[in-house]
Amino acid sequence: MTEHHPRPDNQILSALPQSEFQRLAPHLKTIAVASGDILYEPYEPIREVYFPDCALISLVSMMEDGSMTEVGLVGKEGMAGLPVVLGGQTTMSQGIIQISGTVVRLDANILKQEFQQGGELQRLLLLYTQALMTQISQTAVCNCKHVVEQRLARWLLTVCDCIQQEEFHLTQEFISIMLGVRRSSVTVAAGILQQGGAIRYRRGKITILNRDVLIKTACECYGLVQTEYQRLLGD
Repeated sequence: MTEHHPRPDNQILSALPQSEFQRLAPHLKTIAVASGDILYEPYEPIREVYFPDCALISLVSMMEDGSMTEVGLVGKEGMAGLPVVLGGQTTMSQGIIQISGTVVRLDANILKQEFQQGGELQRLLLLYTQALMTQISQTAVCNCKHVVEQRLARWLLTVCDCIQQEEFHLTQEFISIMLGVRRSSVTVAAGILQQGGAIRYRRGKITILNRDVLIKTACECYGLVQTEYQRLLGD
């Protein structure tokens, strides 16, 4: 008798054919994670990969002076630890939990074995890699070309899409680190969004009040990346 395991609420894992999922299922472990938990460090071997269930992972670039800036976001649409299937064992970025929740952990060697079979998992991970590359490259352009309130609006929309929730806990200090700007700049930008009726921000809790207003405030980068994610991965 084949043992059947419940599907996690992760887009890649939930989209796998039953046969592929059942091969992975005995090795999948759902764990609780808290904001600030580090999943892997720069230049250290990635021994486990993580499929967010209801948590949010930041891919963060670390500088020699200790400063850091977010270069990518991974939510329930994807996986953290892509270098494992791309031929490398390490990455220059740090994987850190931005919003608490749960993730599905899988041994990197098990993932590689399944990926090398060339099935649906391989196809989905390659499509997700392209989507994530689009997000990372467009974020680099955005950081150079657009003002803080536009970038903050784009970033909040992306967070909302990744976790599919319109209320989450994030401090201004954490947001400033992720955007690579001063905390005072985040305060001003958040105030503009709040006065415009797009968000409510109180004691570290952000609530999206009017998504349409937030989209109008955000720069073109949000729409470009969202369109590419939908094209490659679906809604």
